[in-house]
Amino acid sequence: MAGLHIIDHPLVQHKISLLRDKNTGTKEFRELVSEIAMFICYEATRDLPLKEIELETPIAVAKTKIISGRKLAFVPILRAGLGMVEGVTALVPAAKIGHIGLFRDPESKEPVLYYSKMPDDIHERDVIVVDPMLATGHSAIAAIDEIKRLGVKSVKFMCIISSPEGVEAIQKTHPDVEIYAGVMDEGLNDDKYIVPGVGDAGDRIFGTK
Repeated sequence: MAGLHIIDHPLVQHKISLLRDKNTGTKEFRELVSEIAMFICYEATRDLPLKEIELETPIAVAKTKIISGRKLAFVPILRAGLGMVEGVTALVPAAKIGHIGLFRDPESKEPVLYYSKMPDDIHERDVIVVDPMLATGHSAIAAIDEIKRLGVKSVKFMCIISSPEGVEAIQKTHPDVEIYAGVMDEGLNDDKYIVPGVGDAGDRIFGTK
């Protein structure tokens, strides 16, 4: 699919298998989410522009490259997205963090924004929205809507497990948003959980039911 990047690195696939296991406990699940997020972030930032500089090594003057002034922000969708923040900021410690909270209206089944707190300069930053699961895509789309409303021009979406329905929904609504995922699963069940998936990622990260 255009705009979809599946990170098929063996370490990512191995860790996702451990994530799926119903016997994986909260501590290990949380660590795996963070580690997988780091690997996917590595690929999601592959297109950051570089500029050449000169500096002195202990041996000689070197012409070398650094990232060229592009500022990043990560925006986790509460609450499960918080589980990916440690992994992505380990790679990009200078990035700022925004937060978006959404709940599903019990009648309309549509996401309702209840919290949005962003860095003051969010409109000057490239934003990567993070959430472990891309199921229906409704929360992701609502988050992207909010971020674009604030003037952000470059948005990517990063998840660990995606569904065909969720990917299609984002691509239809926000065709400019690149999606980075660890795996594409079969689809959604009647309760809108990803199959085979990992269950409720938020409950498994935070040890709640």
